[in-house]
Amino acid sequence: MWFKLILINFYCLQTNHIKNLSGIILATLFISTSGVLGKYIAMPSEVIVWFRSVFAMVILYVFCRFKKIDLTIQSRRHLFPFLMGGIFMGAHWITYFYALKLSNVAIGMLSLYTFPVMIAFLEPLFLKIKFNPIHIVLGLMVLLGLYILAPEFDIKNTQVQGVLFGLLSALSYSIRILILKQYVIQYNGVMLMFYQTVIITVLLVPVLFFMDVSGFQEQLPYLLLLALLTTAIGHSLMVHSLQFFTASTASIISSIQPVFGIILAFIFLKEVPTWNTFIGGSLILATVVIESIRSRKN
Repeated sequence: MWFKLILINFYCLQTNHIKNLSGIILATLFISTSGVLGKYIAMPSEVIVWFRSVFAMVILYVFCRFKKIDLTIQSRRHLFPFLMGGIFMGAHWITYFYALKLSNVAIGMLSLYTFPVMIAFLEPLFLKIKFNPIHIVLGLMVLLGLYILAPEFDIKNTQVQGVLFGLLSALSYSIRILILKQYVIQYNGVMLMFYQTVIITVLLVPVLFFMDVSGFQEQLPYLLLLALLTTAIGHSLMVHSLQFFTASTASIISSIQPVFGIILAFIFLKEVPTWNTFIGGSLILATVVIESIRSRKN
């Protein structure tokens, strides 16, 4: 009898683990659709980000009300960090879409995925922790990977421009994470994402008057898909999945995001990655895995 109970408990644990693992992989897949959609939608990057934000804002608000998630900001001192988090999130999205449009999905996503190493370098400045020399080695690995991605540094080369915008996107994303890191414990992750979309929506209203929005009707299905699948469902599912895994484990699993993005780009956009992309991308993703394993041991 006791042996049967052990088997049942073991089966339940395995089933729950598979379910949780499937959840975080599915979240990673949904988020990786941003590459294909960002490249495909024929509108200015700033306009795409505004529509993405406003649609996601509505979806997240409905979700928060349905789940009875508190939207109250607990202190006035938190207003400025929330504002800066939204600004850097907006900058991250805009520069990311520029990277996609100037180069391709592979280069845009792989350049963005330098953010874990950037966080490792910036964390001592934001959170007053000791700098680890191993990050210099990881930084050199990232630089080598980027050099392989774009070996000829010609600022007029669109691939180089794509890498630079991707790095700027990674920097913005890193700063946003470090600004909001201490507030993740106090606030629900979906609530934080909702306020970021509110801030981005308000700040980017002027682009509707100064940029071309004529293709809105044709692009509406893809904009809704970007807001719903990538932003609302993808990020919310990722936040939900994080409670079952350590941050380092989640980082390792989410490092397959560029791989998903490259596969989707091959299927839907017929983008065939070069050997430079494979080799340079492998170096960049290797640094993510190394840093995640190293931080887990610490």
